[in-house]
Amino acid sequence: MNGNIAVRVLVLCGTRPEVIKMAPVVMELRQTPGIEPILCFTGQHRSMAEMAMQVFGLTPDIDLNVMKHGQSLEGLTASLLSSLGAVLEEKKPDLILVQGDTTSAMVGALAGFYRNIRVGHVEAGLRTGNMKHPWPEEGNRRIVGLLAWRHYTPTDVATGNLLREGVEASRIVQTGNPVVDALQWVKKRIDVTSADQARMMEKFGSLGVGHKIVLVTGHRRESFGGNFESICRAIREIASRSDTTVIYPVHLNPNVREPVNRILGGVPNVHLLEPLAYDEFVFLMGRATVILTDSGGVQEEAPSLGKPVLVMRETSERREAIDAGVAKLVGTSFEQIVRETTLLLDDPQAYAAMAHVSNPFGDGSASKKIAEDLLRNAVNP
Repeated sequence: MNGNIAVRVLVLCGTRPEVIKMAPVVMELRQTPGIEPILCFTGQHRSMAEMAMQVFGLTPDIDLNVMKHGQSLEGLTASLLSSLGAVLEEKKPDLILVQGDTTSAMVGALAGFYRNIRVGHVEAGLRTGNMKHPWPEEGNRRIVGLLAWRHYTPTDVATGNLLREGVEASRIVQTGNPVVDALQWVKKRIDVTSADQARMMEKFGSLGVGHKIVLVTGHRRESFGGNFESICRAIREIASRSDTTVIYPVHLNPNVREPVNRILGGVPNVHLLEPLAYDEFVFLMGRATVILTDSGGVQEEAPSLGKPVLVMRETSERREAIDAGVAKLVGTSFEQIVRETTLLLDDPQAYAAMAHVSNPFGDGSASKKIAEDLLRNAVNP
């Protein structure tokens, strides 16, 4: 206990997806009497994460600022562990809340374990069963799973994964995924705010007018090299259609930007954009016909908008979207990406089968469930 505050919660995030998924949790914690959230930003994806925080009106209470140019995973891990240790010594939180499978999340859980501080894991229980896909994320989330005191799972599948690994049922709380909360919050704001609508139309209204729009995101480490070049060639082939426009906000990682700019730069019907603010990306998802992605978050968001998702990965820890029929694995094969995208663009029945609005990842109440559970249980033995 800290003075009159029942629960002091250090909320740790460093990447754009973490910020998006934790933003509604932070906002809910701030509105919950008896909880003091401390937003700690590691700076892992500085520019893109800061753009996401601005959308939700968030400013970090602590900025670790650990990233250096060309930094290795080992260097990042060491810097994070040292910097976070100093923060924990000063702030003495009752609990650390981490999200997902990043290096920031893994180190946050490890730092909490070293100092005997409880760790809550948001988006717990995701598994592919393959430590190389995605890499290093699969290893990161398994480490967090070993160390967490509370596991906030998004779905039945994730809960079942943890139970099979021997996690006590009493430590698992199935909440849904807060990315659905974030999407609903942003979409509602765009829908009711004329200034936001005008801003979106001014920036994107002319893109793909009269065309089918294929929205692309791609950044996975395990695809770097030949597989990523295969993805880019497939996108170039799709863009050769006279009725189709490709919109691709390009990740800042040099391993992404170099092949994207070399293979897709200057290609007609391909618009390469700088990273977008989250509300801008939500707007473009709403305009898209088909979404091509290797992102986990997009697989969780797009079903709420009724958009078919083709997943450019060999495995997925989000089988729920695939099982629900709103997403399909297509790998990194040129032929398969082109074939499956063409099918959705040309076959109304195939498109309709995937375009139904059905989101297996929650109903927008995950943040409230997490806050309620923390208030009830965070200071109990």
